[in-house]
Order: sequence, then structure tokens, then C-alpha cells
Amino acid sequence: MFTGKLKEVIVVEGKNDTAAVRRAVSADTLETGGDAVDETVLAAIEQAQAKRGVIIMTDPDGAGERIRRIISQRVEGCKHAFLTREEATGKDGIGVEHASPEAIRRALSEVRCETESEGNGEVTWIEYLDAGLAGGVRARRLREAMGRHLGIGYANARQFFRRIQMFRITRSEFRQALIQAEKEEQGGTTTHHRSNP
Repeated sequence: MFTGKLKEVIVVEGKNDTAAVRRAVSADTLETGGDAVDETVLAAIEQAQAKRGVIIMTDPDGAGERIRRIISQRVEGCKHAFLTREEATGKDGIGVEHASPEAIRRALSEVRCETESEGNGEVTWIEYLDAGLAGGVRARRLREAMGRHLGIGYANARQFFRRIQMFRITRSEFRQALIQAEKEEQGGTTTHHRSNP
């Protein structure tokens, strides 16, 4: 799957995450040092993006999502790799450091690129609401399953819609992922990642 060293720099939260990434692939990393991302770190990420590109791979939890947003708002055109909560759960909690090399390689093989402007995606807010992705426990389960199939991770209702826009998920991709999520909900087969289009 991966041969040689990755061109992009992978942005992770800490040293243990770096170690996990390096067990999976040959890559350089930048560590944010936790969720208080300071100016020095942001400047380093900007420089890496300009020269080599960056892939953000933060923990699939609230703090990781906050870091992802801070970086995305500051540095345009980032790529994103998402681990599922299941892949990143260990006995000590949730984090990239707990993911297997296979899970990390899978996430890196399914990176999504940000677009420079959001809000003009194919999927509308009305379609999103009609799909049942906002409000209630069922909406959360659907977003979790769709996030796996689309390779964009889990987020709350508004952030998940923003990701659909930001990553330019097509109406066809959206519908296909929704069908798969609904099948899982009805007791169908669970798959933990999307197939590459």
C-alpha cells in the first residue's frame, strides 16, 4: 500500500501518536502538544503545508476535533485522515497511539482533501435533515456509520454537514453511504471503512 516515505507531513497530537504512525508508515510528523495549539505550531504547520503538504490525523474525540478545526481555519488545503473510535480505543482511552498499523494505513489511504471554499456542495441542508442526520440517538448512529463509509469520521450534526460540504461529498456518495448506514441499523453487515471510489 505505502512504499517509501510519505511526501506529506502528518500532524498528530503527541509523541505516542508519532510512534504509532511510524510503526505503520515512513513519515515525518508534527506534534501539536495537545489541544492548546500555539502560534509556533501553527506556523510550522503552515510552512510544512507550503513545502510538502500536511495530513491531519488527530484523535477521534472532542479535543482532536477541536485541534483539527483550529488548524483547518488557519491553514488552507489540508488533507485529513480519520480513524474510527473503535480503531483508536485502547485500555487507556481513545487516541491515535492505540490504533494498529493496519488502521493507520487504512486511514492514510482514504485521506480527504479540503476544498478552498465551502457551502456549495451537492448535498443541501434540507436533504441532510431529510436523511435524519440531525436530532436524536438514531441521527448519531447514522452519522457514525456514514462517517466510516465516507472516510470523514464522526462529528456532531452541524460539523458533519460542514465536512460533507468541505470534502465535496457528492450526492451519489452521500446516498450510497446513507443506504449502507441504514442497512447496518437494520441488522445488516457492518463494514468499518469505505471502499475507494
